[in-house]
Amino acid sequence: MQPHLPEPQALVALVDALRALPGVGVRTARRMAYHLLQHDPDAAHNLSNALELALNNLQHCEKCNGFTQEVICPTCVSPNRDTSLLCVVETAADQNIIESTHNYKGLYFVLMGRIAPLEGMGANEIQLARLLERACDGLVREVILATNFTAEGDTTAHYLSEVLRAKGLSVTRIARGVPAGSEIEYVDAGTVAWALMERKPA
Repeated sequence: MQPHLPEPQALVALVDALRALPGVGVRTARRMAYHLLQHDPDAAHNLSNALELALNNLQHCEKCNGFTQEVICPTCVSPNRDTSLLCVVETAADQNIIESTHNYKGLYFVLMGRIAPLEGMGANEIQLARLLERACDGLVREVILATNFTAEGDTTAHYLSEVLRAKGLSVTRIARGVPAGSEIEYVDAGTVAWALMERKPA
């Protein structure tokens, strides 16, 4: 049996970079790398340019912490949003799926994570101080916790509900129409819309 040929270091680095994507293992990353290099170098250049553009131009919105090209994102400055509602999500992808339901007209705060002590993620890492500043602006009346129905998401929701209630805010949690153990990003928009409408006190 012949030994495997050593791969060029640049190729190894590309495969390792692609493996950083969620759900992508070594074989899939290698297949992607070879496809881009061999069959679609234009797409590879476009991907490289788009990543560089995003990294250089996107920042966190000063109000909601989501991704934006402005200091404050268009959602936060829109006069058509209900400023009495604040929906707290783990990721910008979760925010996007909730927006796609066209059912929610309030504002957001994106944690960019969830409480997970074993991973070194605590209250500081999920921007608790900024969340409290946003929620206690005098306009927000209800905070909707739309964290994922995972162990970490439930822990985060429980912790945040205690802290926010202590500030005199009404706190609700999206309904369990979202399957237990699932992540909002991967749930269909109809189910997320129903979960928002059927939210319960947290």
